[in-house]
Amino acid sequence: MSKYWSPIVSALKPYVPGEQPRMANLVKLNTNENPYAPSDKVIEAIRAAASADLRLYPDPLAIDLRKAIATRYGVGPEEVFVGNGSDEVLAHSFAALLKHDRPLLYPDISYSFYPTYAGLFGIDAIEVPLNDAFGIDIVDYRRPAGAIILPNPNAPTGIGLPLADIEALVAEHPDQPVVIDEAYIDFGGESATALVPKYENLLVVQTFSKSRALAGLRVGFAIGRRPLIEALERVKDSFNSYPLGRAAQAGAIAAIKDEAWFETTRGKIIASREKLAGELEARGFEVLPSQANFVFARHPKHAGQALAAKLRERAVIVRHFAKPRISDFLRITIGTDEECARLVEALDKIL
Repeated sequence: MSKYWSPIVSALKPYVPGEQPRMANLVKLNTNENPYAPSDKVIEAIRAAASADLRLYPDPLAIDLRKAIATRYGVGPEEVFVGNGSDEVLAHSFAALLKHDRPLLYPDISYSFYPTYAGLFGIDAIEVPLNDAFGIDIVDYRRPAGAIILPNPNAPTGIGLPLADIEALVAEHPDQPVVIDEAYIDFGGESATALVPKYENLLVVQTFSKSRALAGLRVGFAIGRRPLIEALERVKDSFNSYPLGRAAQAGAIAAIKDEAWFETTRGKIIASREKLAGELEARGFEVLPSQANFVFARHPKHAGQALAAKLRERAVIVRHFAKPRISDFLRITIGTDEECARLVEALDKIL
């Protein structure tokens, strides 16, 4: 507390990001980073951008990047918005689209930045409980609302919704903006970007951090009809006209164009996920069905916090959430097969 703070500061509950520890021989499976290096074409593009004239500002409209994303998803560049990671894109979405007279709806077990943003922007929100299987039921959102945001697949559970359910949700709320947060969609889900031409109230948010292995570059984007994108642009240009530097734009363009790297790498991660899920189940874990680059698992004989601590003693870091209903679960990022093997080896010693 400080007498210099604005009144809102003391009431905020900031988001707590995953730990970035510095440990010898660390197996880091706590922040859902891609275990593989980015495309060589990305590195080449970043080097070229860095050797250019960095004294000049980057393109504030990121036209070339928006064109590349638009080509990839079959929309117009005017229907694409880019920002400093999907977190910034989401923040602008909360400010521009999700504050209305009626409450915002989102799942009670979900991305923990949602309540943080709701608090920051003074948005009345209702957390809709997941069902007993930790899934999202679209019928639970058939209630008065000002707006809706859902992650698909959900985090931290990894459970995805079929596209038909997403479309039903969007169609049932034609007067409310619906934001679908697809940070993990490339690991098994079906993107709602295909629905954008049909629904003017739909905004789809994605990131280059996960499936494109660019968490350190900070690039996110949204796809939606022009009025929604314009709202994001108005908020962005009232906050920071230059959110993406030259290197970030160049690297992201190369990443979105390298389809061969994308398909090969995500295929490896999906295969490793299925293998790890089987290894965990063989050791007595309950593993929720995942369409993400992580699994959410619990063991009936071990408390989640204690198990995470014992793994840490063996230089294996996973994510634990001390929250009701999920406190015994661990969210385990899919690493390389070697990293997953080290996790399993550590678990065998603990269990």
